[in-house]
Amino acid sequence: MADDLTIREPQDKTLINMNQTWEVNWWTKKFGCTKAQLQAAVDAVGNSAKKVQEYLGK
Repeated sequence: MADDLTIREPQDKTLINMNQTWEVNWWTKKFGCTKAQLQAAVDAVGNSAKKVQEYLGK
């Protein structure tokens, strides 16, 4: 099933999709970080939201 793009929060909140601008914006707001910080965290630990949150210390 395709993602419903009218929903503006991730359907799967366990993974971070850096390819969707609106989703990146949602995660940066949630973690209180910049896009660059979020990208660095994903690059360092992968796209698991839990691991990124731990990496960012949030």
